[in-house]
Amino acid sequence: MKAKKAAPKAKAAKKSRLRQDFGELSRAAQPDKKSAPAPKIENLNAKVDQWFNACVHPALAKFPERQKEFTSTSGTPVRRLYTPCDTESVDYVGDTGFPGQFPFTRGVQPTMYRGRLWTMRQYAGFGDAAESNKRYKYLLTHGQTGLSIAFDLPTQIGYDSDHPMAAGEVGKVGVAIDSMADMEILFDGIPMDKVSTSMTINAPAAVLLAMYIAVAEKQGVKPEALNGTIQNDILKEYIARGTYIFPPKPSMRLITDIFAYCAGSVPKWNTISISGYHIREAGSSAVQEVAFTLADGVAYVQAAIDSGMGVDDFASRLSFFFNAHNDLLEEVAKFRAARRIWARIMKDRFKAQKPSSQMLRFHTQTGGSTLTAQQPDNNIVRVTIQTLAAVLGGTQSLHTNSRDEALALPTEDSVRIALRTQQIVAHESGCADTVDPLAGSYYVEARTSEIEQQALEYIGKIDKLGGMVKAIEKGFVQKEIQDSAYRYQKQVEAGERIVVGVNKFAVKEEAPRNLLKVSQAVQDAQIRRLDDLRRTRSNDGVKTALEEIRKAAQGTDNLMPHILDAVRQYATLGEVCGVLREVFGEYQESVVL
Repeated sequence: MKAKKAAPKAKAAKKSRLRQDFGELSRAAQPDKKSAPAPKIENLNAKVDQWFNACVHPALAKFPERQKEFTSTSGTPVRRLYTPCDTESVDYVGDTGFPGQFPFTRGVQPTMYRGRLWTMRQYAGFGDAAESNKRYKYLLTHGQTGLSIAFDLPTQIGYDSDHPMAAGEVGKVGVAIDSMADMEILFDGIPMDKVSTSMTINAPAAVLLAMYIAVAEKQGVKPEALNGTIQNDILKEYIARGTYIFPPKPSMRLITDIFAYCAGSVPKWNTISISGYHIREAGSSAVQEVAFTLADGVAYVQAAIDSGMGVDDFASRLSFFFNAHNDLLEEVAKFRAARRIWARIMKDRFKAQKPSSQMLRFHTQTGGSTLTAQQPDNNIVRVTIQTLAAVLGGTQSLHTNSRDEALALPTEDSVRIALRTQQIVAHESGCADTVDPLAGSYYVEARTSEIEQQALEYIGKIDKLGGMVKAIEKGFVQKEIQDSAYRYQKQVEAGERIVVGVNKFAVKEEAPRNLLKVSQAVQDAQIRRLDDLRRTRSNDGVKTALEEIRKAAQGTDNLMPHILDAVRQYATLGEVCGVLREVFGEYQESVVL
């Protein structure tokens, strides 16, 4: 009898604990307590004035503030105090909402990091495939949960290591990949059905993805089991980075061909990572990073729709890539605003019906341009702040830069510290224990709305210019970024913005030691391997496959199956891109003053 009487009480207690766990205690759960009345904004404004006159004004007379005006890195004035007056227009349900629900301001998953932590990636690759393979295995044994491949400059612009344009650059800023044979070495001993791989590759993205698929097949891994991302974002190359090959129109065709092919054959693959990272590295503000990245996204979605695809057939595999800088609270607000803007664009502009098509999922990398060659250990602190910004902002994966990256490729010790930074934030800071912990902050909510409005103004201007491709061709986007970078540099040189160890708190330092360098021997060995490959492969098979690519490029066939056939024959990256150069031509940048 006692057990029967206790059961309802136990059930009620469990229900109460569940409510507390999900933050859903309501008046119904506490019927004896009355809810507090909502503050009256007009009375609060009067109270703020009283506070200023009684407290702030006398304090300023004795202790003036550090500077006349405080601004965010985007140039937006930062007020002394934020109150409910600054968030009066924010509708909680419509603007902020709940995690995992439209407009996804608070995150794309209902439980976020309580269910699973973000994917910890370390962007890595240098020298040849064998050396990079060792680094990947090292990172995986130290707790990294996903691979992120850096390719060298010749690979990024579609040249083989023996091309004259590659001289002096082979293996320097990433790994040299000339053929499927190199990709086989790169993933030797790494189970491709168990790791998520991100590849930072753009103009030749179709070729590198084809090599990845072909190598997985040799491992016995079917394409539908592959999980990862290719950057594949050519518009930001025209804007900010410069590793383009073809003009915009055929480049957009290659991208939409990848969308269509992967939708049917590699369904778990993220077919594009629309990148604001490089836009920010080029000198944009946080607002511009959001605006121009999402405007690029609009162009890709429209191109895919124009090619005949339904928005809900591909939109869920779009992903984004953002930068994390030092202005912690602005960065958190930036990520929240980006999710909200994208959700509304996809729902209202493109009529996407699936919630997964409306979600902005993104990878973050800490800000390379914020790192200093002076006092490089200070970069550990900067990266920690940026890591917190990414996590508090709800990133899905994260790369943390190493302390010595302003000087050279990072050493193993530096990479390990960078990875440990993520792990300490994940397991020791408490930031991952609740969803969107800064929601409700008057400043963060106000700044989220400000960034949203300012970014939408930019997107409106780009629409009036005819879309992102037209805006790039007219130089509008490039000029805005250049002006932003110039303003920031002037502020640093004038001492209006402090960079610790550079324009303040500088010390005399010895020249750095034990930096990682890639020798000329890497290029020599890579060229020898290429020579051996060309002697031992079926050159007739390569010739036939390249001719099929030419015919497809001249027509309207999806290029991916033909590129896949060519790399299986061990056609090189330079050979495939060379055929496409002949058909598509090469992009010539216009100077923007």
